[in-house]
Amino acid sequence: MKKQKLIAEINRLRRERNAVILAHYYQEEDIQALADFVGDSLALAQWAAKTDAPVLVVCGVHFMGETAKIICPEKTVLIPDAKAGCSLADSCEAEAFRRFTEAHPDHTVISYVNTTAAIKALTDIVVTSSNARQIVESLPADTPIIFGPDRNLGSYISRITGRDMLLWDGACIVHDRFSARKIQQLHAQYPDSVVLAHPECRPDVLELADVVASTSGLLNYVVKHPERKQFIVTTETGILYKMKQQCPDRTYFPAPAVDGHCGICRDMRRNTLEKLYTCLRDLTPAVTVDESMAGRALQPIRKMLDLSAQLGL
Repeated sequence: MKKQKLIAEINRLRRERNAVILAHYYQEEDIQALADFVGDSLALAQWAAKTDAPVLVVCGVHFMGETAKIICPEKTVLIPDAKAGCSLADSCEAEAFRRFTEAHPDHTVISYVNTTAAIKALTDIVVTSSNARQIVESLPADTPIIFGPDRNLGSYISRITGRDMLLWDGACIVHDRFSARKIQQLHAQYPDSVVLAHPECRPDVLELADVVASTSGLLNYVVKHPERKQFIVTTETGILYKMKQQCPDRTYFPAPAVDGHCGICRDMRRNTLEKLYTCLRDLTPAVTVDESMAGRALQPIRKMLDLSAQLGL
């Protein structure tokens, strides 16, 4: 089916299904252009919590669909490709994490949203890169904390908050592969460029960054600083679509990775227009979460949403 026909059919089906399409910033451009809402993990969770639509199509990776289903168990939650996983979520197996937390029973367990429902069910508070610092700082200073699964984000939050958190040793294979040496070389070619970096990047990359922020935070920086004209963008390249859309007068350089490739998440890109169409047509793949597990996982997600609201995030 040709692209314009696909788009027309997707629009027809979402009207018939009364469906809302939620897309992460790392999705391909065509999906972002079609989505009712585009955002980062926090924004997608907040949007899922407030929409009245009976059908949610989550264009992202599987844990995002799980999060939406946990928040909205009465809704039909779809994901275009059920195999769209997450290397970071995969780096934290539930039984191993349970043993880790049980070995430190006095610790508050904070888990990054990039985790499975099983990990969230073992967690006290869920965070995203948009709110991790503020939520950690909202806890009493003497609270011992386990932070998982991203060692890079955890290390960064520890450094900027002064909290000595116990970190799980996981990472995102996209952000963990950006090359500090190659970014330095690229910046030498374009010395006026601002280096933007996601906190899932390694510490040596973050040391080079002028701005460290969540995906939405990096986008907001570009929007709010029209005087800056060049940016080295050290996160998944899907965000370039929104940056160019909102600020077309700037120049963007995708940060290079150690293996010579720029940051593309193959799992995020598993979702396509064709799969979005068949997903709406057939109402499958549907995301399911064990009811008991979902109940336990909902508590830390709700705590995150409530704290985010209190903190104005």
